[in-house]
Amino acid sequence: MSLIDRLGLSVPVIQAPMAGVSTPRMAAAVSNAGALGSISVGATDAVGAGQMIADTRALTDRPFNVNLFVHAAPRRDPVNEAAWLQALAPQFAAFGAAPPAGLGVIYRSFADDDAMLARLLADPPAAVSFHFGLPDTTRIRALKAVGCLLLATATTLDEALTCKAAGVDALVAQGWEAGGHRGMFDPDAEDSRLGAMALTRLLVARAGPVITAGGIMDGQGVRAAPNLGAVAVQMGTAFVACPESAADAGYRAALAGDAALHTVMTRAISGRPARCLANRFTAWDATTAAVPPDYPVAYDAGKALNAAAKSAGEFGFGAQWAGQGAALARTLPAADLIAALVAEMDV
Repeated sequence: MSLIDRLGLSVPVIQAPMAGVSTPRMAAAVSNAGALGSISVGATDAVGAGQMIADTRALTDRPFNVNLFVHAAPRRDPVNEAAWLQALAPQFAAFGAAPPAGLGVIYRSFADDDAMLARLLADPPAAVSFHFGLPDTTRIRALKAVGCLLLATATTLDEALTCKAAGVDALVAQGWEAGGHRGMFDPDAEDSRLGAMALTRLLVARAGPVITAGGIMDGQGVRAAPNLGAVAVQMGTAFVACPESAADAGYRAALAGDAALHTVMTRAISGRPARCLANRFTAWDATTAAVPPDYPVAYDAGKALNAAAKSAGEFGFGAQWAGQGAALARTLPAADLIAALVAEMDV
C-alpha cells in the first residue's frame, strides 16, 4: 500500500511541521482538507506534546504528523559561549538590554527523551517524522509497533540510505531551496547543497519512497513532483501566512515584502544552518567573525535577542524561516490554500 493510501490522503501534500509556526489548528485544517497536517513537538516537552496532540485530535479525526528533533547533544564550550554573548552585546544594547549571563540547552533531543517516547506510544499519531537525524532502533521499532508511519528528512543519499536501513517508511528529500533548518545529520559536515529536483531523483533511484521538499509554493509545483518520482510534496513556507499560523506580525510583514526575494542561510540564529528571510540578524551575521555555539545553545541567545528587539518594536531579529519560493506566499486560510493547490494541479 502506498504512503498516500496508508494515510488516506486525497491531496499529496504534507504541511511541514515548522516548530513555533505550525499549530494544532493549522494541522487540523490541512488534514480536514485532505492533505497531511503536521505539528512539531521538538520545542516542547512530553506534557506540551500531549496537549498539542490532544488539541489537534479535538479538531480533526483525520491522520496528522508529529515531528521530532533528533539532534546530537551540543558540545558545551564556556569560552565560545562567552565570546558569542560578547559579540552580541552591542545588538542587545541597542534595545536597552544585556545578554543573558549564560546559555542553556533549550530543546531536548528525542534521542534521549523517554518521556516523549512514552507519550507518543500512549497516544500514537498516524505519522511521526524525524529531523536532524534518527533515534535508536528500539525507539523506531516501538513507534512502528503501535502503527506509526515513519518519515525522516534526508539531505544526501548517505542519510537516506541510513534512514532506509533503520526502517523509515518514506524520506523527505529536503532540497537546498527549503526554508528552516537543514536536516543534516551532522551540521558540521560539508553540505553538497543538492537542490530538491536533483536530490529527489537521486533518492527515488536508490533509496525508496520520497516526499520532495524545497521551494514548492503552488499547485504546479505539486503537480511536477510525480514526474520526479516523488509520492508527495512537503510545503512549509506556503503555510506561514495562513491565519492559523503562529507567525508574528513582523514575520508576516517581512514575508509579504522585499525580504521574501532574498532568503539566506545562517547559523547565527540557532547554531545550525537554516534558511531565513534576510533581516537585521542575518545582516549582522554577515559582518561578524564570531562563531556561534552548537544548536540549540546558540538558539537560547538568539531567542533572548529577539525578545529584547521585539519589546522595542523591532522584528528583524526573529527566526523568520523561509524557502527560496517565499515571494510566492499567499495569505489564505489553510483549507483554502489546499483547495487552491488542487485547482492549480488541474490546470
